[in-house]
Amino acid sequence: MKVLVIGSGGREHAIVWKLANEDKVKTIYCAPGNAGTSEIAINIDISSDDIDSLLDFAIKSEIDLTIVGPEKPLVMGIVDKFEENNLRIFGPNKECSMLEGSKAFSKKFMVRNQIPTARYQEFEDIYSARESIDMYGYPVVIKADGLAAGKGVVIAKDKKEALESIDSIMKDKELGQAGNKIVVEEFLDGIETSILAFVDGESIVPMESAQDYKKVFDEDKGPNTGGMGAYSPSLIYDNKLEKEVKEKILDKVIDGLKRENLNYKGIIFIGIMVTSEGPKVLEFNVRFGDPETQAILPRLKTSLVDIIDSVLNKKLKEIQISWIQESVVSVVLASKGYPKKYETNKRIYGLDDLDSDIIVFHSGTKKENEDIVTNGGRVLCVTSFGKDIDIARNRVYENIEKLKFEGKQYRKDIGRINKGISL
Repeated sequence: MKVLVIGSGGREHAIVWKLANEDKVKTIYCAPGNAGTSEIAINIDISSDDIDSLLDFAIKSEIDLTIVGPEKPLVMGIVDKFEENNLRIFGPNKECSMLEGSKAFSKKFMVRNQIPTARYQEFEDIYSARESIDMYGYPVVIKADGLAAGKGVVIAKDKKEALESIDSIMKDKELGQAGNKIVVEEFLDGIETSILAFVDGESIVPMESAQDYKKVFDEDKGPNTGGMGAYSPSLIYDNKLEKEVKEKILDKVIDGLKRENLNYKGIIFIGIMVTSEGPKVLEFNVRFGDPETQAILPRLKTSLVDIIDSVLNKKLKEIQISWIQESVVSVVLASKGYPKKYETNKRIYGLDDLDSDIIVFHSGTKKENEDIVTNGGRVLCVTSFGKDIDIARNRVYENIEKLKFEGKQYRKDIGRINKGISL
C-alpha cells in the first residue's frame, strides 16, 4: 500500500520509521519531510498546512492511507476534506480537533464530563485578565487559547511576570491570533506524565506510558519548549496510577466523546499532572506527541497500519496491541537559543559514528548537497534501548557525545524524575 505521512518533525520521522518496517507498506511519502525521512521515504515539497495541495497529491498518487502528524492541519479540517473525497485518513475531524485547537474548549469539555483538571477562567479582554490575575495565587499558569507550537504556556512565578506574560500574549501578539483569548489556571504541583491512546469513537486504548520534559534546561528550568526529551515507560506509572487514570480520566474521556456525539477517530494525547489529590489533566493533544512518539513507537511490536485499520473501521477492541519490554530514552538536540531566536544551516557531524542500535530521528534538518544541516529549533532526537531506564539513558548520552554541530544544546537529565530527583 501507499502511505502519505504529513509533517516534517521527529514525530513524523518516527512514524515513517515504523511504517518502513511493516510488510504491508510498499511506498511511503512524507510531506514535506526532512533529511531523515528522505532516507526511507519520498519527500514531497508540500507544506503540512497546504490542505488543497495535499488533497490533490493524494488523489493523483492514489494514496491508500494518510497519517497526519502535526496539529495545525487537523484543526484546519484536513480530515473532513479528505473524507469528503473518499480518502482514508488517520486523525480526528475538525470539530474533535478543537480539544487541542482551543484551550477553553478543552477545559469546558473536562468540566462538563467531570474529568479532573485545574481550576481556570478564560479571558478575551486584557484588562479583565490583568485585574483578575491574582485569583489563584502564585505561581499561576497562563495559556494562549489557540495553537502556539508548544510555546503557548507560561508558568508565572509572581504578579510581575504574570502581567508581562498577559501583555506579550494579548497586546503584543507574540503568538499571533492564538493569543486573542487566554486561559488562566491554578498551578498544579506534582510530577508530569503523558498518556497517548488510540480512539475509534467507541473505545479508547492507551499506549505505553511516557514522560516528557518541556523546560529547556536541566531540573525543569527555563522557558517551555516543544519538548526536550522523553522516556518510556514512565517511572511513576505504576499499576495503582494506571487504574486511577483509567477510571478518572480515560473512561470519562470516551464517555464524554460519545455523549457529545464527537466522532473521534485517531490519537488522543493526555498530559497529566500526578498531584497529591490524584492525577489531573493538563491538556489534550489530538495527535501523536513529540518527542513522546520517538520513545513510544520503537516499543510497539504490533503493526501500526493494522492498528490504524482497526480505528478507522471502529474495531479497536478486536486488536491485541503488544509492546517490547525494553525501556527507551529519547533526548532532543536543539539549536543554541531555542526556544527563542536561533540560527540554522549548521553542518551536523557524527551521524555515521553511532552504535548500530541507536536511532536518530530528525526534527529540524535538511540536506545541502551531501551534507545534513540544521533547519529548526529542535534538530535531532537520539533514541536508545535498554533493559531498564538507567542503561538506556547511559547509552543515549554516550552516543550524543559523538554528534556535533555548532550551538548544540540538550538536557542532561532525561530519564530522571522531574524536579531533579535522580533514580
